[in-house]
Amino acid sequence: MQTRSKTRTEINYIRESGKMLATILNHLIISTKVGMSTNDIARIAEKELQKLGGKPAFLGYQNFPDVLCVSINDEVVHGIPKKDKIIHDGDIVSLDFGVNYGGMITDAAKSVVIGDNIDKKILNLVKNTEIALYKGISVLHSGVRTGDIGYAIESELNKNHYGIVRDLVGHGVGHFLHEDPNIPNYGRKNTGPWLYKNMTIAIEPMTTLGRGEVKLASDNWTILTMDGSLSAHFEHTVLITENGFEIITEI
Repeated sequence: MQTRSKTRTEINYIRESGKMLATILNHLIISTKVGMSTNDIARIAEKELQKLGGKPAFLGYQNFPDVLCVSINDEVVHGIPKKDKIIHDGDIVSLDFGVNYGGMITDAAKSVVIGDNIDKKILNLVKNTEIALYKGISVLHSGVRTGDIGYAIESELNKNHYGIVRDLVGHGVGHFLHEDPNIPNYGRKNTGPWLYKNMTIAIEPMTTLGRGEVKLASDNWTILTMDGSLSAHFEHTVLITENGFEIITEI
């Protein structure tokens, strides 16, 4: 499904969806502690979303079994919450969440380093991946091309020689969780599909401290770094405006 410009009513619904998502994701970041299981975090997300009146966008999507993806350390994305998967001091925890409200879907992710035993190199990976996300967002306007976004992200990440996961990409979002076009985290200026006012997209750089190659785990969902290196992931749903953008999943 090709992403398309949203109506005023759809934009109002997607703003509400994004507000719910941002509220819950921020709550999860504060709530996540050493000793919790990834299932504990998912249950908090589920409970908070029920309170706010939204629906989980991930649950049942291509048979995904939960409301939230929780990925740890060398898990890049799509980690399935489990009762026996415990968070330890110094872990990178990446939380990826989707909300459906009024039929409009938003998608966002954050990575955080948990505990007190924190390596500066790991903190910098998380910080600089988030910076790269905002660099990609900063080039948005009606008439931007996907290559412009990818170029901005790649240029920022290359400053620190991070591995860029090329097999996974950003995407259109709104009526469906994943819409065309794909939005890679690398690229050349003035290339790729055009994006226009009132389209909504999810930009999501995924990085590693090693190489960018990934593999699929035995659960057929979790994506791992091929070389076992640590990974970070940030994502926002963004509305393209005439001369810029509005970050839908930020409060």
